[in-house]
Amino acid sequence: MKTYNFIDLFAGCGGLSEGFYRQGFHALAHVEINPVACRTLRTRMKYYGYDNADTAVQELDITREDIIEKIDGAVQGRPVDIIIGGPPCQAYSSLGRAKDDNGMRNDPRNYLFESYVKVLNHYKPNFFVFENVTGMLTARINGEHISNKIMAALGENYKVKFDPKKMVLNSANYGVPQIRKRVIIIGVRKDIGIEPEEIYEGIVKTNYDPEMPEEERKGLEKFVSVREAIEELPRLRSGQGKPVIDFESRRDNEFLKKIRRADDKQLRDHVARHHNDRDIERYETMSKNGWTFQELLQNRPDLNHEKQRVFGNSYAVQWWDLPSKTIIAHLYKDGNQFIHPDSSQGRTFTVREAARIQSFPDDFVFEGPRTEQFKQIGNAVPPLLAEAIAKCMKAELDALSGALEDKTENDF
Repeated sequence: MKTYNFIDLFAGCGGLSEGFYRQGFHALAHVEINPVACRTLRTRMKYYGYDNADTAVQELDITREDIIEKIDGAVQGRPVDIIIGGPPCQAYSSLGRAKDDNGMRNDPRNYLFESYVKVLNHYKPNFFVFENVTGMLTARINGEHISNKIMAALGENYKVKFDPKKMVLNSANYGVPQIRKRVIIIGVRKDIGIEPEEIYEGIVKTNYDPEMPEEERKGLEKFVSVREAIEELPRLRSGQGKPVIDFESRRDNEFLKKIRRADDKQLRDHVARHHNDRDIERYETMSKNGWTFQELLQNRPDLNHEKQRVFGNSYAVQWWDLPSKTIIAHLYKDGNQFIHPDSSQGRTFTVREAARIQSFPDDFVFEGPRTEQFKQIGNAVPPLLAEAIAKCMKAELDALSGALEDKTENDF
């Protein structure tokens, strides 16, 4: 079986890489600026048996002049079959633009895609995968859609197709217990006889989501719910839990079988935050009554928040029988948008619960303090979505490899 090599840019903690690892791809280099995320990447590489994690994970600012030289040191002349990754999304997100007085127009992160393109055009792999938030489709910089600049730059040596209907993937359609829509741009080098549209067709949906019309659900499994992902985990109250405990998973649904090894007898990072009494009462009341925050304020005005800038979605319960809302990096601050559906627990999600909602395997170790762990999880691509993409890319590379072998035989 042929092994394909990849480089991961803006790697974060490795959610996108995890999907490619699970499909047998070989990592040549990860480029990431955050030192704690780099520690997580190295830990995961060692889990997969790599002995060069310290050099393959490059803690670098990708905009530095000698970035190609640095990555070359890890690649060591080996062929690069695919480049994956996505620049930080704050500058393209609607939330980021709303919070910034200038609508993020002057944010240098707007142009980090240029560094991705620089590396891409140097190695010229067969394919690339470029991931970002859906806000990228509407973000404007000085009156021009940033997506036009990105597609033009990526299209210098690659066939790319701007089609939001194909490009926007919802993780809930790929077995992730979460509604999370992301732009996935796939590029095919121009000398290869495959069109991007063909590759998108090969990223196979397995589950319908709650919003999908009935006629489109045929042949698909039901979405994976919050219940299937986290109900079995030990019950905790505010402040309870330990970093590592003995734990036997039921593994009684398909999702748990995908993220939990049968021989794993431990549970990591299932520790509840400390909450104040007023927040605990909010959590319990909302989850018990099935209320939104607005309904809580209407029915229990005594539980209003003292701070002025509190919005209707500032507190939100994630319901048992639906997928979770999008896990966000803001989790590291308070977690109020991710209230546990069990009113008897009266708390927000733990690191492990957030990781399961993102479809990270239970044996995935997030390095650093809890705030950093939440940031890493919230910024990541869900591994099961990444694996669906990787599975398709592997099939395309196999077909390409087979075609080249046939041509070589015919040439003799």
